[in-house]
Amino acid sequence: MPTFFIEQFGCRATQADGAAIERQLLDRGCTSASTAAAADIVVVNTCTVTAAADAQARDAIRKLHAANPSVRLIATGCYAQRAPEELAALPGVSWVVGNSHKPQIPQLIDSLSSAPPSESPNNFFPAAALHPDSTVPFHSFVGAHLYPECSRGNVASHLGKILTGDIFEQKVLLGAPVFGGEGNHTRPTLKIQDGCDSRCSYCVIPFVRGRSRSLPSDTVIQEIQRLTESSYREIVLSGINLGTYGRDLSPRVEFEDLLRRILDETAVERLRISSIEPLDVTQDLVDLFASTDRIAQHFHMPLQSASDRILAAMHRWYRAQHYARRVELIHDRLPHAAIGADVITGFSGETEDDHAATLAFIQPLPFTYLHIFSFSKRPGTKAATLSNEVPGATIKRRARELRALGEAKATAFRHSQLGRTLRVLTLRHDEDLDSRSTPALSSNYLKVRVNGNHPANSCFDVFISSETGTALVGEPNLYSSANDACPDWVGASQR
Repeated sequence: MPTFFIEQFGCRATQADGAAIERQLLDRGCTSASTAAAADIVVVNTCTVTAAADAQARDAIRKLHAANPSVRLIATGCYAQRAPEELAALPGVSWVVGNSHKPQIPQLIDSLSSAPPSESPNNFFPAAALHPDSTVPFHSFVGAHLYPECSRGNVASHLGKILTGDIFEQKVLLGAPVFGGEGNHTRPTLKIQDGCDSRCSYCVIPFVRGRSRSLPSDTVIQEIQRLTESSYREIVLSGINLGTYGRDLSPRVEFEDLLRRILDETAVERLRISSIEPLDVTQDLVDLFASTDRIAQHFHMPLQSASDRILAAMHRWYRAQHYARRVELIHDRLPHAAIGADVITGFSGETEDDHAATLAFIQPLPFTYLHIFSFSKRPGTKAATLSNEVPGATIKRRARELRALGEAKATAFRHSQLGRTLRVLTLRHDEDLDSRSTPALSSNYLKVRVNGNHPANSCFDVFISSETGTALVGEPNLYSSANDACPDWVGASQR
């Protein structure tokens, strides 16, 4: 069986797809290589949220091929779904597999590994076609069908190396816990939802990930039970549009009901949710967070802009005051909760007044951090056709101003935690940091340096005494009554 390596890019959802592919390949007897250079096949799992993400994927593919011309490269992910012909044209790419056909990658690797490298990929796997009369360059076989419909006679001589399609026939939600990245393997991320039914004018994700679909709630419970039985203390739930979880299931499941099931039926000590749309942050959801210390006090709600004119042009379903009420609701019930936001600057037609409105909106609200993105036109979206583009230099200046405001908010939030006792989860030791302290993460999403050398994946209270850089410093209270919720922290396995 071949050795493989998965080169990951993009968001947690893309990383979860990669983890699912890895699980499938390992189950089939393939061997995971420690580096791309040691692999027979490299799966490049791409992102396409910005033009920079596209460029990063192309650069990685070129470097992989240059370093090892004999390696077989499979390009997949969101960029592969959006523009397969661009990736297929790169040297060394054996196949391009869109998100619509990701579940078929294991069978494809079986075919690749059974044929000599000199053979054309066309010989082993019927896949895609260039229809000579179509303005859409590439289409795919889904079973016996080609989308859009065209005759086999026209297709036969144009078979290529692209497996993708505009229609998501598969309803399976690819998902497996992700153990890498932030948290250093101590905080697995479980994707429970994929796709999106919204149509924000700037966002390409609905076109490259399909309609919203959910992991069945019984499966979610089973995955979390397995993780907790393996001694993981914090689990992160992620999705493209997490608040829509369960609306596609029959019977329908509400996201809040899933959270209650997890709390009732599993022993997970801390549950954290990733980004959630502001209109999905309801009174009931906030009350649920406030009712237990087993859900991290952390809300990440995309804002994008605080100009109602720009929000309308973005096709966002709320206005600035709707968003502000959600922030105030959280802060009233959970005054020390982390509240983060995404903000896009430089959307086409954004004026100085629009930018000033966003700055003025953010300033008085209790945000604890901001993620700032420069607007990037994505082919196929409505925003890609808009005129009145904002000059690049102006976008950079506005982004600097927003980042400075975000840093000021983060600093103020850290200062407000001095003298408090926070519950933390220890992470793996950073090799380049002082071994006399241990990195940790609080429930309200603050980095903490805990004095002393403690095993990773430990859970206890810490008295916050000072700051260092962008982290808080604290003394552990290993014998607090709250520590009873985390038995066996001494000697917990390093992950």
